[in-house]
Amino acid sequence: MSISLTKGQRIDLSKDGGGTLKKVVVGLGWDVANNGPDIDCDASAILCGADGKTLRTGDVVFYNNQKHPSGSVYSTGDNLTGAGEGDDEQLIVDLTKVPTEYEKIAFVVTIYQAKERKQHFGLIKNAFIRIVDAETGKEIMRYDLSENYPNKTGIIFGEIYRKDGKWKFNAIGQATDDTGIVSMSTRFGYNGFK
Repeated sequence: MSISLTKGQRIDLSKDGGGTLKKVVVGLGWDVANNGPDIDCDASAILCGADGKTLRTGDVVFYNNQKHPSGSVYSTGDNLTGAGEGDDEQLIVDLTKVPTEYEKIAFVVTIYQAKERKQHFGLIKNAFIRIVDAETGKEIMRYDLSENYPNKTGIIFGEIYRKDGKWKFNAIGQATDDTGIVSMSTRFGYNGFK
């Protein structure tokens, strides 16, 4: 049974009945509110060390860098509109391949050309992040972003982090004024875009 999370809630990422998850699908979805114009949200994963900062070039997995150098995280592609049911974008995480120096993987969403298009998260509804066991296809947890974020152009949805050798998930739901992945990634000490 899937767990429905609230902002700030943390859970262990383990299989029902025990066991360790090996690979997860992190699905993100959204819909345009009030039949407005298409909004191109971009889901990204940012791999960080113990200090919450990226370690090297390639630590941001997004539409122009779809696979981490370690092969542990990759994006399935870029949805330009959010149209359709289910996940609009997916990031696949092979927890067994994440190098030990990485302690956290943050999942963020930004709006492509938000400033130029005068778009923000107040124009979006039904936003969510969910984690699915890639081996069974079973949804483990879901975090529905119920808050409205007018004038905000980025969201740190949540993070998978390592604690005492086990992977856990933290539902963050922090809105930001970042106008794209370049701006958002600097929060995590990344300067590989320069």
